[in-house]
Amino acid sequence: MSSDNKWSADEDEGQLSRLIRKSRDSPFVPIGIAGFVTVVSCGLYKLKYRRDQKMSIHLIHMRVAAQGFVVGAVTLGVLYSMYKDYIRPRFFSESKK
Repeated sequence: MSSDNKWSADEDEGQLSRLIRKSRDSPFVPIGIAGFVTVVSCGLYKLKYRRDQKMSIHLIHMRVAAQGFVVGAVTLGVLYSMYKDYIRPRFFSESKK
């Protein structure tokens, strides 16, 4: 038997508590998810009023808008992380002589 069979609290963590913990670590992920859901729900609502536009074109526009929102949220998250890790310590943690 292996002695590496140590119990970990992470194994019994539920999906909701895991989502809450990860959203504290990177707050732009839930923003991206919320934006994706918002764009898709608005697109599905506007599906009734598309007039003579083809269904495939409408769905492509909706997909591009949702992906753009998610990519924008991820980009903002990466820029904020770079600022927090590299730029802010350089300017604000210098010792004053």
